[in-house]
Amino acid sequence: MKRTFGNVVIVVVLLAATVSLTAAASDGMVGINVVLNQGVTGSILADLSQHGRVLDVLYDINALTMRVKASDLAGIQALPYVAGANVDAKRAYGPPRDAVLAEDFADGLSTWDLDAINVTDLGAGRVATYDGAGVYVAVLDTGLVDSWRQYFPQERIAVQYAKCFGGGGGEKGNVSEQPNKWEHDQNSHGTHVTSTILGYQRATYALNGVAPLATVIPVKVLNQNGSGWSSVVAQGIMYVAGLKAGPLAGYPVVINMSLGGPELDAMEKAAIDYAISKGVIVVASAGNEGAAGMGYPGAYAPVISVAASGWIGEWSAASWWRLVDVPDPTNAADYYITDFSSRQLSGQDLDVAAPGSWVVGPYQVNSGQLSFYYLGGTSMASPHVAGIVALMAQKQPGLTAAQAESILVGSAIPLAAGCRNVNDGYGGTVEYCWGTDATGAGLTTADAALAATP
Repeated sequence: MKRTFGNVVIVVVLLAATVSLTAAASDGMVGINVVLNQGVTGSILADLSQHGRVLDVLYDINALTMRVKASDLAGIQALPYVAGANVDAKRAYGPPRDAVLAEDFADGLSTWDLDAINVTDLGAGRVATYDGAGVYVAVLDTGLVDSWRQYFPQERIAVQYAKCFGGGGGEKGNVSEQPNKWEHDQNSHGTHVTSTILGYQRATYALNGVAPLATVIPVKVLNQNGSGWSSVVAQGIMYVAGLKAGPLAGYPVVINMSLGGPELDAMEKAAIDYAISKGVIVVASAGNEGAAGMGYPGAYAPVISVAASGWIGEWSAASWWRLVDVPDPTNAADYYITDFSSRQLSGQDLDVAAPGSWVVGPYQVNSGQLSFYYLGGTSMASPHVAGIVALMAQKQPGLTAAQAESILVGSAIPLAAGCRNVNDGYGGTVEYCWGTDATGAGLTTADAALAATP
């Protein structure tokens, strides 16, 4: 199945709509992901080879990828040793420059979104009691742009663990590692997502991040146009799980996935379950499909899923995004749910909401030319929560995925169904309305989540 990130709208006109596609022609060759209900054996592989070509085998989760005729999928699903099989799901959404002369942006300026989740306060600087030190956040996305060292401190990017996976989709062949491609992204989505977690340099300004002393592991699982396959995403998840079980065994590890597609993929599900069993906490965007429902893996219950909220103070003054104080204490009446944020349908699980409207960060539309854009999407909301989880895990290194989700849900500020009139940036207003299916437990804030973390 195809995987994409939400199509985020840039600056002046950006408002998101995720495009997700499934499968191929009815009788053509397709790539499928297969999960077994028992261990992978030679006899099973030989039997499956009668149905098509086996490409990759993930022994730790009893899964494999194949290239088969589309008409053979039903027969494979019916095999007694097959727990699940589906078409590989679509998921979407230059050389290094001079380094940033800083080790972190904990002293950086406040922005509206960090103020909204009570990480910073205008005029007071950073107010969160933790900064993410000692926590690794794996960003499974498009990787980083060539010029990432001009946005982020080198010390905050775990280059020794950075990785790129490509291929997938069956017709493209095996999932493969692609050395160094993780830092040659032409898309910028992963760079913008990372900036929310760490903060970033903008000309002479240092902007704060949710967890500025966390260490980000860039794992490129989406290609240069922001799309990819769940088989590749699964490989990325398994790679991070391996790090947690190996060299990072003594550290908390969080995954952020600002990507998704309309169906739950069997291999991706198995990889998530495996990673969680190893102690990884998984956060993902809810999707940008509005009433059409949530995307996966965000809608999968063990994943902490995030809807996109906005602030009614948007566009209220010049440079409002970093010069306007978001009122304290947090009042739900000051916030709304964006129209693109996916609503929860039956069988789906939406947990919390976080800022995902007009979030500023590095986003290059011309390779090598530094630039910054307002982006809107649940892709922008998810790293706010991944960063908060990093703060929680710094306080409680043994924090589990289930505990993190329970704390976030239990400490969220309820946001009742309703409507808000919000500045549109052009001198007018626009009305946003939402129901109870759009908010999860409500607005998440760092102070409340940390207070509830033992």
